[in-house]
Order: sequence, then C-alpha cells, then structure tokens
Amino acid sequence: MELFADLHIHSCLSPCGDDDNTPCNIAGMAKLKGLDVIAVTDHNTARNLPAAKEACDAYGLLLVPGMEITTREEVHLLGYFPTVEAALAMGELVKAHLPKKKNKPSFFGNQRVMNSDDEIIGEEDALLIGATDFSLLEATKHVEAFGGVPVPAHINRGSHGLLINLGFFPEDFFYTTVEVWRHLPCDADALAGRHVLHSSDAHYLGDIQEREHALRLSHRTVEDLLCWMRSKKNE
Repeated sequence: MELFADLHIHSCLSPCGDDDNTPCNIAGMAKLKGLDVIAVTDHNTARNLPAAKEACDAYGLLLVPGMEITTREEVHLLGYFPTVEAALAMGELVKAHLPKKKNKPSFFGNQRVMNSDDEIIGEEDALLIGATDFSLLEATKHVEAFGGVPVPAHINRGSHGLLINLGFFPEDFFYTTVEVWRHLPCDADALAGRHVLHSSDAHYLGDIQEREHALRLSHRTVEDLLCWMRSKKNE
C-alpha cells in the first residue's frame, strides 16, 4: 500500500519549534494535508510523544515515535522506535548525556510538555538544543538497543548533516536509510543501497509536508515501516 508520510516534525517541546506546534495542532495539520503517517522528532527528547500518539489516534494517523539526537560530532541522528515507551526510555538515557545546563527560554525558546488536550503540563529544563556526549556510533547503537532504527538526518544540508559535517559515511556502520534534503543536491554514490526519506523538518505548522513523499509498505504499521527502514535497498 502507498502511504504519504512526513517523518521529521518538531513540536513545541523543541526550543526551536514554534509554540503553536502542539501535538493536536500537528496531527490536525497533517490530516488536513492528507498525510497517513507522521513522526514527531523533537531534539533529544520524547516527552511529547504520549500526547502526539493520542492526537494521531484521534485523527486516524499512524505515529512513528521518534527523536532527533545531536551527537558529540554535532551530527543530527533521527531515531525511530517501535513504541512510545521505547522512545521515552531512550529519551531518559539521552537526557543523562546532555550538558549539565538548563534551558533559557528567553534565549533558546520554550520547551513545553503537553497533554492530549494541548494543555501545558510542564517545561523541560534540560538544554535540549545542546549536543550529547555520545559519538555518532554510540548514539546509533543506543537507538538499536531500544529496538529503533537510526537514520542520519538531512545528510546534505546545514552544519548538522552527516555529509556536510563529516564529509563521509563512517565505515563502522552501514545506515540502511538516510534522510535527504530534496532541495539540495546529494552525491548519488552516498545513497547506494540505502532507502531515502524526504521529510519537512517542520518547526512551524505550515511547513508540514504535503502529499509528496510516499512509502510503499505491506501493512500500515510501525513495525512494517521499521522493517522497511532496516532492509538494504535492492539496486
């Protein structure tokens, strides 16, 4: 079956995410745009995923529990997990490896934890915009240990893209899926044998992707999607 997806969306828990990017607003906008599958991938945390799951269930969307981890090399690594609980557990580990500094909302932005009614139930005080002390390989292995799939984010864009930051793929791990920023060129050789995701990296509701990127899966489940991500692409 063909499922339209946007697998990189930030909520109001990310300090760079707009305050209007609440779980219900994200799900509602994704539904209006005709999407079938979304992932909420906040920086170094998963605390808005329980509310996002409830909102997506209410709108008939499939939520892939996610997170965007910043490694000590300043590379952004997306982690996609089988359950919200697995993502939350990974989030607790990540938090313990962030800088021991508190967020300054007036400078970095709010970090709002929401419930499924879009009510603020807390503020995350850890500095989520910071980098963990995990190496890229360590972060990759931790994502896998929680049953997840590690996916380098926007590999051809910005200072946090793997190919921009490092200039190459590390030889000690083969990433079967990568995210590519489609508005910029990307070396075709770097994509050989890999599935490619094109997502919005939305920080504002209006930036959530339209029905532009389709995934072809056997079943409409998170398990099926993760299985596809883990598989090596046939050339």
